[in-house]
Amino acid sequence: MPEHSYLAAVRESYDTVAADYVVRVKSPAELDPLSRGMLNVFAETVCTAGLGPVADLGCGPGKVTAYLAERGVPAFGMDLSPAMVELARGAHPELRFGVGSMTELPIEDDSLGGILAYYSTHHTPPALLPQVFAEFHRTLAPGGCLMLAGHVGAGQHLRPTQAYGGHPVSYESYLLPPDRLAELLKRAGLALTARLVEEPGEGAERTFATLLARKPERT
Repeated sequence: MPEHSYLAAVRESYDTVAADYVVRVKSPAELDPLSRGMLNVFAETVCTAGLGPVADLGCGPGKVTAYLAERGVPAFGMDLSPAMVELARGAHPELRFGVGSMTELPIEDDSLGGILAYYSTHHTPPALLPQVFAEFHRTLAPGGCLMLAGHVGAGQHLRPTQAYGGHPVSYESYLLPPDRLAELLKRAGLALTARLVEEPGEGAERTFATLLARKPERT
């Protein structure tokens, strides 16, 4: 299948910013209590279910993958950017990381106990989110859990030209309402179990949301 054109821009941009990204983006231990708490809930949920490995999709330099692993989650990471994957492997050689796209996951059907998509779907054009969420549904085992977190908005389409220390970027971002994301997950066959919307804090400009969902058990 031909690669979607936006993926090249995302890959090139994150390859460019990777070295500064890793020092500028907070580790999970530095997050606000609510964000960190939702990660802990996800970790406990997938560990308790014990349905299989957990994929951190859009893992970047692997900070969140490692955080999950420290809490007993059998986690591995995947990212579109080879430079990010190289940084993740160097920082966490005990964990598994690979290059791949959420639009066509190199993962078998019904094989994952969980998926974490942590600030990693907002570069996907809204028209292609159903394809991404269908991949989540396909690869999750029945009863498997998804945590989707990221910036949300009223449908803004952002086109930044610089990021993470002034490096040039060509990716675009789409900030959708939480209700729209929840509806798209439902259409993909995933059952929403919780949502948390956090308003911008001091020094922040954007609202962000966390959605938890499950792939229903077979009947």
